[in-house]
Amino acid sequence: MSERQNNNCPNHNEPVCIHTDKVYDVCREKDCLEDLRVILTRCDQELINQAINVRVKSAEVIWVFPTLEPVPFNRGYYTVDIKYFFNVTLEVFRGVSRPTVINGLATFDKKVILFGSEGNAKIYTSKYNPGAQIPEMWKKNNMPKAVVEVVDPIALSAKVVERCHCTCCCDCDLATVPASVSDCFDDELVSHGDKIVLVTLGLFTIVKIERNVQLSIPAVDFCYPQKECIVATEENPCDLFNSLRFPMDEFFPPLADEFEPIQRGEGCGCKK
Repeated sequence: MSERQNNNCPNHNEPVCIHTDKVYDVCREKDCLEDLRVILTRCDQELINQAINVRVKSAEVIWVFPTLEPVPFNRGYYTVDIKYFFNVTLEVFRGVSRPTVINGLATFDKKVILFGSEGNAKIYTSKYNPGAQIPEMWKKNNMPKAVVEVVDPIALSAKVVERCHCTCCCDCDLATVPASVSDCFDDELVSHGDKIVLVTLGLFTIVKIERNVQLSIPAVDFCYPQKECIVATEENPCDLFNSLRFPMDEFFPPLADEFEPIQRGEGCGCKK
């Protein structure tokens, strides 16, 4: 080990320049998404047409697509348009038999306004090849970056209704669903049917606007790894297993006083 690594009194005042993403603005939002239409595959839609009831089991985030545009007459501010795609798991009841489990697609659109400052320097890197996206990006590579952090939503409720009784009876435009999302389902998605499924989800989101900046920070030393890797091979699978910590928390759930207290009344600044 080098003399620098053995130094017990590192220089805390040595400045170094780093290139990183700085968060210029951030907000958090708690959304209750009521009566989202669930788009189903052709076979699953036939099951819904015969259903007397449905129950939502869970919902997962398939993907989130954020887009960024400057706000006119408000320098430094940007609208972040966010489109969420959810995989919703449902139980379909058609009688006294056991329910049938199916999956469908639900979408949600959201808009927030955040500060992202201004910058005229255009950034190019050797690691990124935009390919066919150059015509869309060549005037926008001086804009900040939108980052969306989201956890899988809480499945709250579901209901099946006759199509004519629904206030959202318009056919969903499946052309707006990217092929990479529709490929997550085992058959073609359809938007028509005698009955439709509406779900209510609880969603937690954090939205940030970041820019690439150069910062001067104090540095102590490089981060040297201190632990050796444990390699799993055919000869020592039990050795690897024996090195794992026993998951005691899975058998003994924490008590109420072990959780963080709930903070109420804190605003966010997000706008739908």
